[in-house]
Amino acid sequence: MSAIVIPPIRKLLQRWGVHPDSHKFPACGLAIEEAGLPPLLTVPLSQHVGAAARPVVAVGDQVLRGQLIADAVGNISAPLHAPTSGVVVAIAEASMPHPSGLPDLAIHIRPDGRDEWAPLHAEHYPINLDGAEIARRVAAAGIVGMGGATFPSAVKLALGAKNKITTLILNGSECEPYLSCDDRLMQEHADGIVEGARLILKATGATRVLVGIEDNKPEAITAMKIAAKAYPEVFIAKVPSRYPMGADRQLIQTLTGIEAPADGRAADVGVVVHNVGTAYAVHRALRFGEPLTERVITVAGGAVREPRNLRARIGTPMSYLFERCGGLASSPARVVVGGPMMGIGVPNFEAPVVKGASGALALTAAEVGEREPSACIRCSSCVSACPVGLMPLEMASLINANELGKADDIGLGDCLTCGACGFVCPSRIPLVQYFYHAKGELSAMSRDKKRLDNIKALTDAKTERIEREKREKAEAHARRKAERAAAAAAEKPSKSEAAS
Repeated sequence: MSAIVIPPIRKLLQRWGVHPDSHKFPACGLAIEEAGLPPLLTVPLSQHVGAAARPVVAVGDQVLRGQLIADAVGNISAPLHAPTSGVVVAIAEASMPHPSGLPDLAIHIRPDGRDEWAPLHAEHYPINLDGAEIARRVAAAGIVGMGGATFPSAVKLALGAKNKITTLILNGSECEPYLSCDDRLMQEHADGIVEGARLILKATGATRVLVGIEDNKPEAITAMKIAAKAYPEVFIAKVPSRYPMGADRQLIQTLTGIEAPADGRAADVGVVVHNVGTAYAVHRALRFGEPLTERVITVAGGAVREPRNLRARIGTPMSYLFERCGGLASSPARVVVGGPMMGIGVPNFEAPVVKGASGALALTAAEVGEREPSACIRCSSCVSACPVGLMPLEMASLINANELGKADDIGLGDCLTCGACGFVCPSRIPLVQYFYHAKGELSAMSRDKKRLDNIKALTDAKTERIEREKREKAEAHARRKAERAAAAAAEKPSKSEAAS
């Protein structure tokens, strides 16, 4: 195998990004602990990209941990499994960690305390499975992107059949402040992550794994290097700690020197990116037969008495996690699911842990640092911070003028909504909120246009069908008339015959 070459990453980073205070201590120095079982688990039907899962259980059903409770719908979807044994007490709306703040359907399970597993199919040598079977089992386990993107992982595994995938990148950068769940996962379960990476490698047909870990995680780097030592196809790369290093495009360019197309996918340049948590979930699913029923989540923030990393069941309410961390020392100014830069603010503590939730943060007013925005001073800090080289202020100005199409023309579609621009803005202009709004409006307009186009296509098809039927009837009528005339002519005797 040819040597793996890492480009001069520090030079690549000079033009973009920010370096916020990490706030990762003390949680990053503490071992992962079990969160335990709350009195009620609320499992949302929509906690992944694509169509919401469809319930296959009913109220009153007794379920076992790992049992299928909602099936995937369509190609882009993921099934859900019971996080523990217990009784389904409701299938009803509940508070959700979603940007809209609106409730959504969820399956509510009351644990019975036994935590009894459904029958599992373990595989002692999963690396011997073929790629298609690996992808099938990953899909059945309900695994999605654990870094927050929540894209169904099996769909990515199938990209190798359509694209020439050469490189698998594992994202271990964990560049958001406060979050340390991936750091602890790499320190404590490096062997499982590496096995998961090798399984993904086989499923995609790639030939090498590049694991990008920020240089502020020396213990994780060491643990991963030890775990990968026996596998020359797995390379552990130290990258600078800079936000948003964890974005796919930045990690791809930093580790390979290749710039992914703005309007394309990583697979277009022969790369597929997964989170280290996803690789660990693949390992658990293939080796032990465990579907995704839990994840490691960082519980932190200035209002939390004892920040730590907890292994929590999917559906655990945030209020229970805060209680497991000594409760809240003060009333938080903001509660966030995920990281403070790209996470989702929630209106109450009852929002449940979902598959893509890497953090549960209770932030104080001092940490939030909100103040009224003022006029732009044209400092261009937002331009320098943008990781994809956009003009955030110009886009925001066009959005304010309701020129959404023009904002899209100058790069809105390329925006990562990482929040780096707003973080450095001295005027505290809520730039990323403008971009979220505009993207939502453009998406709605696109859906409306598609709907109108479909209606027009159906109307045109109906009109064409009616016209065709008219023509066919007219032609059939003319044909029958001609046939009758021919028949009448054949029956009528000629003049000579009549004379004789």
